[in-house]
Amino acid sequence: MKKTVIRSFLALTLVLLLAASATAVNINLFAAASLRDVIIELSNGFAKKHSDVTFRNNFGASGALVKQIENGAPADLFVSANREWMDYLKEKSLVDEKGITTLAYNVLVFAGKPELKVARLQDVVTLRKIAIGSPKSVPCGEYAMEAFRNAGIEKQLENKLVMARDVRESLLYAERGEVDGAFVYKTDVEEIAKSVKTLFIVPQEFYSRVSYPMGLTVAGSKKPEAVAFFKFLQSGETKAVLAKHGFLVK
Repeated sequence: MKKTVIRSFLALTLVLLLAASATAVNINLFAAASLRDVIIELSNGFAKKHSDVTFRNNFGASGALVKQIENGAPADLFVSANREWMDYLKEKSLVDEKGITTLAYNVLVFAGKPELKVARLQDVVTLRKIAIGSPKSVPCGEYAMEAFRNAGIEKQLENKLVMARDVRESLLYAERGEVDGAFVYKTDVEEIAKSVKTLFIVPQEFYSRVSYPMGLTVAGSKKPEAVAFFKFLQSGETKAVLAKHGFLVK
């Protein structure tokens, strides 16, 4: 009798587990590396209110993520660290262009050890090595190169730049002392820096404003749960979380 009850219980448990897995929905979210901490908090918060939803978050350089999407990686929503990579997906008809909007904004800074005597953009030409994200795929690196050109110091930095895979890796190089400092976002320093600090903010006049456009992919626009999360990212609740992490929402 006991064996029969146990078998029945196990069979029922299996049925329930299979039913739960059948109704669970994955949201494949691709986002710029500098958004890692805030996106994890936002996706976890959304998942708590929607028990049938799980997130598969993929963070990295915006350009690298775009290439993955272009090559067929399953993605429902993409958040870039600049407009160019979002426009690239739009030109390829891989995002729902009608719904593209801006999640937040950021600021470019130079981070290094507290004792480093650097107080303005022109001072970095005296340094030995400087980390930036590779401009070919990392928007932060693009913003930095734009600032160098507009400040007239690009040629003086030609042999000093160390290219990183994404903005967080740039900061890591500075933390380890492998470079004198790194051009990163203000939020990166505030979120994860331990031994370095912001030494100066790059004047906005030297580079385009750092923006995070977001949009649903064609596949994501057909998934109700992804659409619901996309709307959540435009809510007042989300704006409060972004502000708490140091992002600008206007």
